[in-house]
Amino acid sequence: MNSASVLGGRISGHRLAALLGDWRRSRRGATDLASAIELQVLDGHLPVGTQLPAERELADALGASRTLIGSALDRLREGGLVESRRGSGSWITSPQRHRGINPASSDSTDLIDFVCASPSAASGMTRAFDAARVLLADELVSPGYGDRGLPILRERIAARYTERGLPTSPSQIMITNGAHHAFVLALRMLAGPGDRVLVEQPTYANALEAIRAAHAIPVPVALDRDGWDLDGIEATLRQAGPRLAYLIVDFHNPTGLRLDDEGRERLAAMLTASRTPAVIDETLVELDLDGGPAPRPFAAGDWAILVGTSSKAYWGGLRIGWIRASEDLLARLSSARFGLDLGSPVFEQLVLAELLADPEPLRLRREEVRSQRDVLAAAVREHCPEWTFRLPSGGFWLWCALPEPMSTRLAVAAAGHGLQLAPGSRFGAHGGLERWIRLPFSQPPERLREAVRRLALAEAAVRGKSVGGEIQVR
Repeated sequence: MNSASVLGGRISGHRLAALLGDWRRSRRGATDLASAIELQVLDGHLPVGTQLPAERELADALGASRTLIGSALDRLREGGLVESRRGSGSWITSPQRHRGINPASSDSTDLIDFVCASPSAASGMTRAFDAARVLLADELVSPGYGDRGLPILRERIAARYTERGLPTSPSQIMITNGAHHAFVLALRMLAGPGDRVLVEQPTYANALEAIRAAHAIPVPVALDRDGWDLDGIEATLRQAGPRLAYLIVDFHNPTGLRLDDEGRERLAAMLTASRTPAVIDETLVELDLDGGPAPRPFAAGDWAILVGTSSKAYWGGLRIGWIRASEDLLARLSSARFGLDLGSPVFEQLVLAELLADPEPLRLRREEVRSQRDVLAAAVREHCPEWTFRLPSGGFWLWCALPEPMSTRLAVAAAGHGLQLAPGSRFGAHGGLERWIRLPFSQPPERLREAVRRLALAEAAVRGKSVGGEIQVR
C-alpha cells in the first residue's frame, strides 16, 4: 500500500522520500517540499496522525539541508497540516483542527462506525481535482445545467460498459447524484403508492427505506448462502406482479455474493417475459478484489436500468452516479427528474471523468480494500471463532452467521463498547435476520482489529461468556 499503513503510525525518512518523488520544482526548496508533503496528505498517503521522521533523518533521505527541512515544516505548521512538540517530534494533523474545528474523521477515535461502509478518498483524488480545475474554464461559459450530464463523462462511462461486454453509447447514459439518487428516480417514475417492488432478502437498507418512502410495498425473495433463488423470483414475478425489481447482482449488499453468467441470462429472460423493469445496482462492480473472470453486465433489453456510482471506487464526497438504460427510458427519466433536481454538479463530473481516464487510483483502491478484507477476516476468526462467513471476492463487507439469534442485542451491547453496528434486521424487508450481522472492511487495519476486539466483548456480554479470564454479565 502507498499510504502510511496505520492511523498514528510512523513513516521512515526513506519511505517518505519515495512517496515525495521528484519534489523539487523551483529554487524555492522549502516551498516545494511543503507543497509535496501537503499533496501526499490531501491524497491520503499520509493519514492524520502519521509520525514524521526526525529532521536529520529526513534531510539525509532527501539529500537536503536541515535548514530547508525546518523551513518546510514551519510552513506546514502555519498551514495546520503538521503539529510538533519538543521531545515528541512532528506529526500530520488536520487543518480544520488548527482552526478550532473537530472533524469527525480525525478526532472521533473513541467511536468506531461499523454502520457506514464507505472508504475515505482514493489515491489520486487531488490530481483529479487539479486537472478538473483546468477543464472547468471551458464549462464556465455555459449555464451549468444538464439533465443528462457532461458529454465527456458519459462517453467514458459508456466506454467502461463496452469494455465489460455490454456495447453502450453515451446517449444511453444519464449522470445522477449517486446510485441511490438514480434508484429513487427510477422508483418515482415506475412505481407508486401500493405498487409492489421485488427485492432480495436481505438487501441494501437504504433501498428499502426509499421504497417505503414512496409508499410502495417491498416483496422479498430469499437469498441464501448459495445465491439467488431464481425459482422463487420467477414465482414472485408471476404471482405478485411487481411493477419494479431492485437487484444487486455484483458483490451483493450485504452478502457479498455475485451472480454468474448463467444466472444472469435466466434472470434477464424472466424479467423480459414478465415485462418487469429492473434496477440493477452496480455500486460495487469495480471492487473485484480477486481478479477472476468477471460476468458480463446484466442485460435485459429495455427492461434493465443499470445504476452505478463513484462513491465506493473513488469517494462518496463526489456524489456522482449514473444510469445506463435504453434511450427511450432515459427520455422518460429526464422528464421525471425535473421534479427532483436540475442536474448534477459540473465540477464533480469533471473530476470523475479524470479519475476514469487513469487506471491507477482504482488499482490502488482494490489493493487497499483486499488487504483490509483479509485483516477483518483474520480478526473475526481469532476473536469470534464461532462465527462463520464466506470470504467475498469483492465489495466492502463480511456477512457473518452468528451462533445464535442475537443481532439486535449484539448491536445494542456493542454501542456500550464504542462500536456502532447495523443489526441484521435493517437489511430485511420485514425485519428478522437475527442470526446475521454485516461487518464492513472500509477502515484502516488497526481500526478493524480494534473494532473486532470490541465486538468480541459485546458478544461476551450478550452471551455471558468469559473474556480474558473475566465473566461478562448479560
